[in-house]
Amino acid sequence: MRFIKPNININFIGIRKIAFLISLAMIIISIGSIFLHGGPKYGIDFAGGTLIQVRFPSAVPIDDIKSGLAAIDIKKSSVQSFGEQNQNEFLIRTDRISETSEGFLDLLKSALVRATGSEVEVRRVEMVGPQVGRDLREKALFAMFYALLFITIYISGRFELKWMVSGIMAATLAGALYVFNLFNVSVPFLITAALIVALLLFWFLELKYAMGAIVALIHDVTITVGLFSILDKEFTLSIIAALLTIIGYSLNDTIIVFDRIRENLRKHHKSSLGFIVNRSINETLSRTILTSLTTLFVLVTLFILGGGIIHDFAFAMIVGVIIGTYSSIYVASPILLAWQEQKKKA
Repeated sequence: MRFIKPNININFIGIRKIAFLISLAMIIISIGSIFLHGGPKYGIDFAGGTLIQVRFPSAVPIDDIKSGLAAIDIKKSSVQSFGEQNQNEFLIRTDRISETSEGFLDLLKSALVRATGSEVEVRRVEMVGPQVGRDLREKALFAMFYALLFITIYISGRFELKWMVSGIMAATLAGALYVFNLFNVSVPFLITAALIVALLLFWFLELKYAMGAIVALIHDVTITVGLFSILDKEFTLSIIAALLTIIGYSLNDTIIVFDRIRENLRKHHKSSLGFIVNRSINETLSRTILTSLTTLFVLVTLFILGGGIIHDFAFAMIVGVIIGTYSSIYVASPILLAWQEQKKKA
C-alpha cells in the first residue's frame, strides 16, 4: 500500500540546515524549561509521598477538599480533577508519607465529609518512600542509558561491521559509570557526562551511523521530556516506559532509512552522498508515513478513550512518534552527510 508515488523526489537534504535550526531551538526551549522548573516534575513514583484518589457523588470545590486535608495535617498537597468532569473524581498528591491502614482511611473520609458536606469514596491510596523514589529515578536513567549503549553496538556492528570497537567502547563507558556511581556522584550528571563522552568517541572512532542514531534518540527524548516540563506534567514509571518505547520506535524508523542508504551506496557508488541520502529517504517515505499514521491512530484513540490512568502515557507516545518520525528524516540521516563534510574539511 502506497500513499506516496514511487518516483517522488522531495529535497529533504536541501533544507537540512533549517531542520537543524528548528531542532536546536526545540532542544534549547526544552532544556531551558527543565532548568526553570528545577528539573522534571516527578510523580509519587519518583519523588516519594502519598497519592490518594477520591470520588464524590456530586461536584465539590477543590478548596473544600484542601481544607479537609489540612484538618488532618496534610497541608502541603495538590488536588486536581481526574477523569471526566461529571465523574467528580480527584487526585490528591502530598509529600507526606501516610499510613494506608484502615484507621488512616477512616480519618481521611471523616475529614473530607466534614469539609465538603458530601459522602466520599476513597478509590486508591499509594505510598512511596523517598529512598524508593530516588532509587527508581536512578534506575530509570540507567535503563535509558544502557539501552542507548546496546543500540550503539547494534548500529555500529550492523552498518559498519565494527562490533569489537563499539563493544569495547560501550563496556568501558558502562564500567566507568558503575565505578563513579560507587562514589555517590550525581546520577543525572554522570549520565550527561557519559553521553557527551560517547558522542566524542563516535567522532574519533568514526562510528557515523551510531552517532546519527544516538543523536536522533537524544533529540527525541529531550524534546518529549521538555514538552512535559513546559506543560507541567508529572513523570511517573509509565512515562519512563513510554520514553523507552519511543527510543525503540524511533530507532526502527532510522534503521529502515540507514538500510536503504547502505543499499543505494552500492547501487549508486558514483553519486554523491547527499544524493544517496535524499533518494533513500524518499524511497522509504511511504512506509514511514504509513507506519506513523497507523501508530498515531491507535495512540490518539488511547489518549481520548483510555481514561486518566493512561492519558499521560498516550500523550508521551504521540509526541514521541511525531518527533521520532521527524528525526529519522531530518536528524539521523543528514548527520551522515554533515559528518562527511566535516571530515573533508579536516
